Amino acid sequence: MSKNNPEQQEKLVTVAIHTFEKAQILQTLLQSEGIEATLQNVNQILPVVSAGVRVRIKESDLPHALDVIENNNWNRPELYAELNQVDGYNKEGKSTEATPYVLIPVDFSDFMPNVLQIGFHFAQRRGLHVKLLHVYFSQFYSVAPMLSPDISVYQANKELNIRREHERAERKMNALEKELKEKMEKGEIPKAPFETQLIDGIPEDVVLSTARNRPPIAIIMGTRGKSRRNEDLIGSVAAEVIDRAKVPVLVVPEDAKVVDLADVENVGVATGFDQRDLVLFDRMMQLTKPNKPNYMLFNVSRITEDWSEIELRAMMEYHKQHYPDSNIEFTTLDPGDFSLALEKFVISKHIGLIVVNTYRRSLFARFFNPGMARRMLFHAGTPLLVMHSNSWR
Repeated sequence: MSKNNPEQQEKLVTVAIHTFEKAQILQTLLQSEGIEATLQNVNQILPVVSAGVRVRIKESDLPHALDVIENNNWNRPELYAELNQVDGYNKEGKSTEATPYVLIPVDFSDFMPNVLQIGFHFAQRRGLHVKLLHVYFSQFYSVAPMLSPDISVYQANKELNIRREHERAERKMNALEKELKEKMEKGEIPKAPFETQLIDGIPEDVVLSTARNRPPIAIIMGTRGKSRRNEDLIGSVAAEVIDRAKVPVLVVPEDAKVVDLADVENVGVATGFDQRDLVLFDRMMQLTKPNKPNYMLFNVSRITEDWSEIELRAMMEYHKQHYPDSNIEFTTLDPGDFSLALEKFVISKHIGLIVVNTYRRSLFARFFNPGMARRMLFHAGTPLLVMHSNSWR
């Protein structure tokens, strides 16, 4: 009957998963801004064998925390270099290789074939290469040598474990590569040149460093649905990547029905009628070529008075002039609960893809609050395309 238990009073959510050292720094940063933050090992069975550390905060603090992380340049290259030994960053974060490509993180889960279908269709239609990246984690990665009385034994065990993990990952990747080539020969998946890479580390950190070092046209990745990830949705690898990447990220829920974006007939585009929306909308149109779905722009502001008759006409005229061959319409979400209004919109308009921009932190927090629209989107199996106002490309 502990009424004063804070976890009973308000749910905690995971805002990030990092190495222990990086999680400590983020915890200190959040606490300095008055945000209560706690650390929790991802591996609860063997806490000393760390697979990463969760940074957990109160759900009500989520928008403030995202602002703090953004405003403090948490993801600056110097921090990566210091904490994660990320090598090879260009000074300007530009690509070192000319070949345009799509980055697809793979984890060999049962829903990866759907993600690969979408990724290879996307790449083949645009003449892009595909990079399949698997990040594995060796269990001795962050175990202190002092836990072993014999440092030589510790080092030998560590090297043996790392080698075993790498060999296991290599076997799986080789099997996937063979399977993909066979499917291409049978015409079951589009033919597109691809390469593979294995890296030891924290998945989201490796994906982000890879994308920054050699910026892809887009990152296409899968994520678990509502049934698999509930309270930790905000701490998933996909959430970390879409929040920190500076290239478009397409997130495919495990229960998504679409296998080719060309089959999507209706695309919902979140907009606040900001100038930056126009720029990002154009980037989105360039990215989704040659697809020609129906684009349905919907308001992210719940204050519909902001959408005056004059503004609507001006915006409609702008899109009509710039995209004369595209079918674009505008709609307003119902007043009241945001997630319910969005769910109704997705169902009634048969939306097959949601597009959202990340320059609005409050909007982004809304979409990725585990208690609101993000849970609904993943549960409904709706792929999500995240566009960024700042780009590495």
